[in-house]
Amino acid sequence: MKVVLFIALSLLSWTCEAHKPSDSYLSLQTEGRALRGQWDIALRDLEYAIGLDADGDGAITWGELRAKQSAIAAYAFARLALRGCALKPGALLVDDHTDGAYAVLQFSAECGETLPREIELEYRLFADLDPTHRGLLRARLGTQTVTAVLGPDRPRLTLSAAGRSGLAQFLDYAREGVWHIWIGFDHLLFLLSLLLPAVLGMPRFAPALWDVFKVVTAFTVAHSITLALAALAVVSLPSRLVESAIAASVVLAALNNLWPVVRGGRWMVAFGFGLLHGFGFASVLTDLGLPREQLLAALVGFNVGVEAGQLAIVAAFLPLAYGLRQTWLYRRMVFVGGSALIALIAAIWMVERVFDLQLGLI
Repeated sequence: MKVVLFIALSLLSWTCEAHKPSDSYLSLQTEGRALRGQWDIALRDLEYAIGLDADGDGAITWGELRAKQSAIAAYAFARLALRGCALKPGALLVDDHTDGAYAVLQFSAECGETLPREIELEYRLFADLDPTHRGLLRARLGTQTVTAVLGPDRPRLTLSAAGRSGLAQFLDYAREGVWHIWIGFDHLLFLLSLLLPAVLGMPRFAPALWDVFKVVTAFTVAHSITLALAALAVVSLPSRLVESAIAASVVLAALNNLWPVVRGGRWMVAFGFGLLHGFGFASVLTDLGLPREQLLAALVGFNVGVEAGQLAIVAAFLPLAYGLRQTWLYRRMVFVGGSALIALIAAIWMVERVFDLQLGLI
């Protein structure tokens, strides 16, 4: 019992920090023989890395940000390199993204009398602090627009005026989709809440597999619809509202396991709440501002990645759950205890997001 309690508390501590994954947005553009850039970095990430809130009141003012301008530039540009080019910091601005305020660092790059045809970029922002951080790159080189996803596991990229292949950019967003579902704890726990009852009362594996297939497919179709609508700027919802509603959906899905209201047709629950989760996925693409001609490949790639990530979770979970479905361990500890723990974690997220708090209970 002590071991179970320790695992539960460890899981609670691990997941209580769930929020939108750490991203920055790096834009490069050639202007004649010059190369200019803009780098949007979340204030919450800079606060964690170097400290911005001088008076500790929980709010970062423009004065506090301006006072740290040199420190921000030194920290950021020490972690970005364009081989053969010297980076020169410019103005510091502030902009709002879907998940909050970002410092906007404008800069230029001196690469000699003529721009090289190929430039090697190295990106190491927050690599020593957050292994899940991603840098979303959009580079306009002549007539070509290049996009890429950079991070601790992929810190280097060669930029060329010839551009990158559509397949390479598609695979970037497919990998990002897999990663997003694996580190998106709220999406993960919602899916797990729907998977937990799938094996109960199933005499054979095939019906359980079919039930899970319907749930996962419904969730994928639903979030694909709203992801596309949000990425195309057809529908736009406040990030705080979306994240709060996603947390509420996890609470309701978990509580439905304990006190069933929807006993059949769980795929319809997955579809309905999947529409909400699609808006949560969308921030990765909407904040990047992709050109229309590349948005379709990014959408398809990201959705393929999310689906692949979900299928990997199902492949790991379902056979084990089916094998244990008749045991006391699964029925009482995993199903009942797991559902209760998920509901508790998601309830904490919901309170934090609705009231913009950091409870710090664990």
